[in-house]
Amino acid sequence: MTGSGSPRRVEVTVDRSANGGEAVGRADGRVVFVRGAIPGERVVAEITDDRHDSYWRADAVDVLAASPHRVPSPCPAASAGAGCCDLGHVAPDHARDLKQAVLLDVLDRVGHLPRNVVASTELATAGVRRLGDADLGWRIRTRLAVDGQGHPGQSAFRGRTIVTEPCVQPAAGMLDGLADGRFTPHSELAVVLDADGARHVTELAPVEKPRRGRADSRRRAQQNRVRRSRPRAQAILEGGANAVHRVGERSWDIPVTGFWQAHREAPRTYSETVAELVGAHLGTPPRVAWDLYGGSGVFAGALLDGPGGLDSVHIVDSDPAALDAADRVFAGEGDRVRTHRGEVATQIADLTGRPDVVVLDPPRTGAGERVITAVADARPGIVVHVGCDAARFARDLGLFAERGFRVAEIRGFDAFPLTHHVEAVACLLPSAPG
Repeated sequence: MTGSGSPRRVEVTVDRSANGGEAVGRADGRVVFVRGAIPGERVVAEITDDRHDSYWRADAVDVLAASPHRVPSPCPAASAGAGCCDLGHVAPDHARDLKQAVLLDVLDRVGHLPRNVVASTELATAGVRRLGDADLGWRIRTRLAVDGQGHPGQSAFRGRTIVTEPCVQPAAGMLDGLADGRFTPHSELAVVLDADGARHVTELAPVEKPRRGRADSRRRAQQNRVRRSRPRAQAILEGGANAVHRVGERSWDIPVTGFWQAHREAPRTYSETVAELVGAHLGTPPRVAWDLYGGSGVFAGALLDGPGGLDSVHIVDSDPAALDAADRVFAGEGDRVRTHRGEVATQIADLTGRPDVVVLDPPRTGAGERVITAVADARPGIVVHVGCDAARFARDLGLFAERGFRVAEIRGFDAFPLTHHVEAVACLLPSAPG
């Protein structure tokens, strides 16, 4: 917050959820995004950012009229200021209702999709699906930051401190004993539970310190992401360098520091969803598929194992370790599976043959106009788009709509219970045959 003196507090009645977990109200003629509030509540909010003319950001510090859906947060880390379980104060069933409302809102405002079309989808009629039967202890992969004294924990919300109180998301036994350890100051711990319940812990060397100088918060965040993405020395502290994960009859050997879905039920649920949507809406058995941002090929495996069989699947990703894992798991498929290393926007131009199916699972930034234009120009029979950021997902669907595709189905999944994050899957079909 700019200015000086005591923190400013305002009374706000919040009426809806924003994409990002905050609740939205108005005070002194400005929109106020309030963290820790639930739509329908009246709260006292402490302004944390007043740099913008049209809106402020704030934290709820006192609840004057509580929602019937407010519950004590079960997460000690979040209660101590960590950024993990930011919806821990909301009853989980109601939190899923809020996520549904956010998705429907951005599909309208950002994606500009026809309301009558969205209203017929499962997302609108049935809401956001729960993954599994547990809202706690669902996480099988996590990163812990290590403070200057060597203690692991969660990063504070929009802060540089490390909160060492435990989070309730990791699966039972996953973090046992780590709090008592002493690790390299300012390093990170990658912790994974594999398919057999064995724990693997790898320490990543500290990120290089930023150069001195002034930069705005967005540029600092970009610089931090670049530094964190650079190769760092690793030390195996427990288990092995790789962890085994299973989906169906296939097993993947994934680096502990590599990507795998955090929720134990997510890989199976998403792959079954992709295969189900293709089977229900394509009309004929697919022969050629593109698995873009395909990583180690979980979706490729689901398509290969589906009815009818495929002549070829092309997996495109920029992560060499993920593609190595894909090459190992599909080694017995001969020429049916081909991996392509590089940025999707570049590699897609070299893919041959008209695809019957295109699956996209882009990072949080979304696929974007260049990739979506290339996919649309390839004239696939069906597109299945997976998104982990609601606004970018909606934007991408809008871009597909502009290029002649219509929404056949949208589903939402509560892939990160107790947080505002939601996963969405859309099935898109050409507006006209051919």
